[in-house]
Amino acid sequence: MGILKAAARAVGGALADQWLGGIEPGEMSDRTVFTAGVRTRRGSNVKGTENTVSNGSVIHVYPNQFMMVVDGGKVVDYTAEEGYYTVNNSTLPSLFNGQFGDSLKESFNRVRYGGMTPTVQKVFYVNLQEIKGIKFGTRNPINYFDNFYNAELFLRAHGTYSIKIMDPLLFYAEAIPKSRDRVEIEAINEQYLSEFLEALQSSINQMSADGIRISYVASKGRELGKYMADVLDEDWRKMRGIEIQSVGVASISYNEESQKLINLRNQGAMLSDPSIREGYVQGAIAEGLRSAGANSNGAMAGFMGMGMGMQAGGGFMGAASATNLQQMQMGQAAMGNMAGAGALAGQPNPGAALAGQAESWTCSCGTVNTGKFCSECGNPRPAANWVCSCGTVNTGKFCSECGKPRG
Repeated sequence: MGILKAAARAVGGALADQWLGGIEPGEMSDRTVFTAGVRTRRGSNVKGTENTVSNGSVIHVYPNQFMMVVDGGKVVDYTAEEGYYTVNNSTLPSLFNGQFGDSLKESFNRVRYGGMTPTVQKVFYVNLQEIKGIKFGTRNPINYFDNFYNAELFLRAHGTYSIKIMDPLLFYAEAIPKSRDRVEIEAINEQYLSEFLEALQSSINQMSADGIRISYVASKGRELGKYMADVLDEDWRKMRGIEIQSVGVASISYNEESQKLINLRNQGAMLSDPSIREGYVQGAIAEGLRSAGANSNGAMAGFMGMGMGMQAGGGFMGAASATNLQQMQMGQAAMGNMAGAGALAGQPNPGAALAGQAESWTCSCGTVNTGKFCSECGNPRPAANWVCSCGTVNTGKFCSECGKPRG
């Protein structure tokens, strides 16, 4: 039995003249990977044998479909090209390879004797479209060593992936359950999903070894797809004739301990900036003033309590602010040096805008000022603090600890 290409314009007349049936693919959605052909009869020709593909019958193949003719338990012919085909029992297999080239003939020789029960003649179709939206989710957290955080973190991943059938004959022989006329991807996905998740863990571990930061994993769908292809494609193609096309990571979540470590590291990174630290100090003072004003025992009692607290901790707060101010000044000085070097080299001065800005100072009432007196309470600006080489914070011209003059 073989199939021959038929001219589309002649198909209608041929069916009408010979009272033969046509064969169309069964219902095929974007989740269907395999379906049987459905016989369509015209006129009064309703007595044909259900499991027999009559000589001269016309088979319709649509784009992105692979059609195969099975007779007596073996694949006897196929085509991967769209169009109309006429069954001719007197011809040898035509084997229209289409997009697959001659490589499909090798699979034909390997699997043509496997398949259906003997004496049954049927037409089957394999979906060649990309099968999208196959959901996955990690059951257990996956370990991920992140060089940025210098810690072993654990994440969960959820998303979808897609596959494409690259060798339909091999897929039919190895993946399709026998005596099934229609197969959806969900019906055969359990084994594939287990293998996919195993490969996903290997791929994510490889991303960790390549130094990709854990927070970037969710945006690395293409790269993750390539990692997955390296792990799975060779095995899946040899075993079942399918390949991974893409991987979309919808969400990345961390276990509780990993989230705490990430938050702690991010907070530490922020507080390493002296300007942020100073803002944190001033924010704490402002929050204390607000809480004192809302004291249920009266604002005066609240402010008295806050005054005693500030008297006790004022030295620490002042030293902290002085250290922050010194580090900010050092940063500005470094920027000024870079600007000067750029000016000497004929480059624009990026620190010029900072040169005219007055240094700010914080009054004991919590107001940030730039002038000589506080704009809120009128207190004069205190003498600028300076840090001696011995580490003592001073306001006068000489160090109160070792007596060295102010640098």
